[in-house]
Amino acid sequence: MSNNKKHVGISNGGLALVWFGAAISIAEILTGGFLAPLGFTKGVITILIGHVLGGGILFLAGTIGSLKKVTSMESTRLSFGLHGSFVFSLLNILQLLGWTAIMIFQGARLFDQAMLLLTGYSNPTLWTLLLTLFLCLWVSLGLQQLCKVNAVVVTLLLLFCLRIGYMLFKTPVVVSSIDTSALSFGEGVELSVAMCLSWLPLVADYTSKARRNHGGPAVSAVTYALASSFMFVLGLSLVLTTGTADLPGMLVGAGFGLPALFLVFFSTVTTTFLDVYSAGESSSNLMPTMPVKLFSLGICLVGALLAVSIPLTRFEGFLYVIGSVFAPLYALLFTDFFILHRPSMAQDNWDLVNILLWIIGVFAYQMLLPFASFFGNTIVVMVFTGLLSLLVRWGERTWRLIKTK
Repeated sequence: MSNNKKHVGISNGGLALVWFGAAISIAEILTGGFLAPLGFTKGVITILIGHVLGGGILFLAGTIGSLKKVTSMESTRLSFGLHGSFVFSLLNILQLLGWTAIMIFQGARLFDQAMLLLTGYSNPTLWTLLLTLFLCLWVSLGLQQLCKVNAVVVTLLLLFCLRIGYMLFKTPVVVSSIDTSALSFGEGVELSVAMCLSWLPLVADYTSKARRNHGGPAVSAVTYALASSFMFVLGLSLVLTTGTADLPGMLVGAGFGLPALFLVFFSTVTTTFLDVYSAGESSSNLMPTMPVKLFSLGICLVGALLAVSIPLTRFEGFLYVIGSVFAPLYALLFTDFFILHRPSMAQDNWDLVNILLWIIGVFAYQMLLPFASFFGNTIVVMVFTGLLSLLVRWGERTWRLIKTK
């Protein structure tokens, strides 16, 4: 594992900038817009509940990485063994590749809409290539240098988003034509939690480098939860006040031409960078000799290729797939680490019991999707999987005591 790696500390301020950059995202605004059928009040409540729950989960995952000084996928060795962590590393790389493609596609599409309104020129492929070029530049800078660049970019993005929010809240015209039966309260909570969980397999990649073992994870989780909640409310308000999630059209129409281009472009870059960087970190768990930056650059290029080949306009289903894979995984990891204090499985190839419990958790998540509870499915599945693990481990311990008598 990574306990012997040289630890380069990132300050709490640096981590805050990283997670501000993650949250100030077009995907967050669009997902907030999906909650419009709930109305403003219920929508905001689901956002707050979902981000409190999701932020707490991120904190626990980040704490494991910070205490053990391991990346996200290396931390899975603690509960699933070396070869088990390989499986999850591969799954994580695939989902990060998917997110990279979605973010590049969405960013290029929205940037093209804004350019078309401003200049009459349209070329989504060109914007895809430009986004990819800047992503490669972000990767080449490295995490330490990027914190300095993010200090400027993220501050400008945040100030601009605050200005958009002020503009929206000055025009509280609620659209009445939205189908209020299209989304239940529990489904709204689940969407909010699922967006947080999309960062769950990444958070320890950054907190493992935190200077403060507990402060780093706390700053990361709180910063992301607060900033993401704001972006969700922004997207919700956009749809309720305009009847559409056409962010470029609204901003250009309100006189925010060049700032709209800046927001769409650089929010895509700062968010997608975390995906491609963490894909490289996951690759190092599979292939320790693979240069992380080289793999991350490869993810950028493959993601861009997918973005120009496949229309990726909706991604709620992708969020649910991520939740079904990683919610039971981290439920088992949290149970082993924080409750059972089980010895690390890192020196073993597999922990077949936990693999089986994980499969049961994935199946349970998928079965519960049509029946979202008040707190969504993620928390229910994580509690169920954790309790099942406690029961199984208690049974194992009891059986060993019986055999020794």
